[in-house]
Amino acid sequence: MMSTSWVASANGHSDFPLQNLPFGVFRRAGSAEAPRVGVAIGDDVLDVAACLAAGLLDDAAVEAQRGARACASPSLNALMALGSTVRRALRDALMALLSSDVAEHKRLVEQHALVAQREAEMFLPVQVGDYTDFYASVHHATNVGSMFRPDNPLLPNYKWVPIGYHGRASSIVVSDTPVARPNGQRKGPDDAAPTFGASRLLDYELELGAFVGTGNPLGSTIPLSEVENHLWGLCLLNDWSARDIQSWEYQPLGPFLAKNFASTISPWVVTLEALEPFRAPLAARADGDPAPLPYLTHESDQTRGGFSLTLEVWLETSRMRAAGEAPVRISRGSSLDLYWSFGQMLAHHASNGCNMRSGDLLGSGTISGASKDSRGCLLELTWRGAEPITLPNGEQRKFLEDGDTLSMTAYAEREGAVRIGFGWCRGTIAVPSVSSAS
Repeated sequence: MMSTSWVASANGHSDFPLQNLPFGVFRRAGSAEAPRVGVAIGDDVLDVAACLAAGLLDDAAVEAQRGARACASPSLNALMALGSTVRRALRDALMALLSSDVAEHKRLVEQHALVAQREAEMFLPVQVGDYTDFYASVHHATNVGSMFRPDNPLLPNYKWVPIGYHGRASSIVVSDTPVARPNGQRKGPDDAAPTFGASRLLDYELELGAFVGTGNPLGSTIPLSEVENHLWGLCLLNDWSARDIQSWEYQPLGPFLAKNFASTISPWVVTLEALEPFRAPLAARADGDPAPLPYLTHESDQTRGGFSLTLEVWLETSRMRAAGEAPVRISRGSSLDLYWSFGQMLAHHASNGCNMRSGDLLGSGTISGASKDSRGCLLELTWRGAEPITLPNGEQRKFLEDGDTLSMTAYAEREGAVRIGFGWCRGTIAVPSVSSAS
């Protein structure tokens, strides 16, 4: 029989059952409390440091208590730096505390350490020192490449090496942070010269992010056989993109202002332990594709380096909001469509001696599938604006407009396992004020 929790809301169709327990950073909304680490359980947040202070973890393993002490911090970095053994021990202790099997703890936990999510203010869960975004979906790379190079959409190195670029960590924001439309240089194919102004082709990118737990010293590597000891957990990631700025500036060195104005992540980080029932083999490579080089090949990664997650994108326009209309799903895809695994991304990143650090973020790049409804950005869904999507209320979208709210979610489910989810990764394109618009 599958374990349940005495937190009733965790036992229904919740993203956060007992089997998930993702970590985030919160405080009571409207309070002057210091932000600290919590764990999502149903509709509530469990305050880990408060559990420790109330003596609720006195019987837990020493490693679990070590992890709980790190949860008084305003980010997950201190906990991440303690490694996978501490993470597992703390998670086991919190599961025992919240399990129906030990309901005698219910009164003490409710009194000292349980906060309703609706009463919590969420913060960026990790202070990200470095952020690298990859290009790991072959369907996305093929679609985008075919728009510009119809006869040769994939560049020669794509199937040999995980392609990535160094993103901007300072502009990573937590879900529900408004996103300002960026300015930059734009030049259309028939324009004599570029102009500077607000992006007209603002887009989202549906991604997963993976956090590094423990890093490696400068000059050393992280072999693919050891990546499980270094990866900590996954989150949702929206790498907002200004396509008109991007198309002009990306040559010859790649993305710059088109990407560094904002990247939104979900507030909860789902651990590798919660994802264990949903591990999967990597997608089979097409006939004729080269085998990865030896440093990017390991049996454990081939057989369980993937995650079977369903990812969805939902859009709500300002007109829909005013009319009380529900958001509409515009895309649904699968993380199994990634060509490169997070393990391969991390192993490649460190293969030249690059020192990875606790809290570093690796983005998957846009996740797209083979079908049109699984494309992970508007650039693909509308084919550069040539095929606008029509919403149920008659509105059309080529790219995002001011007032649009873009929401992403992900979940994992399979027979014999409890469904878990990631919550929401959401952002609204800010409507410019009169003064800024003028």
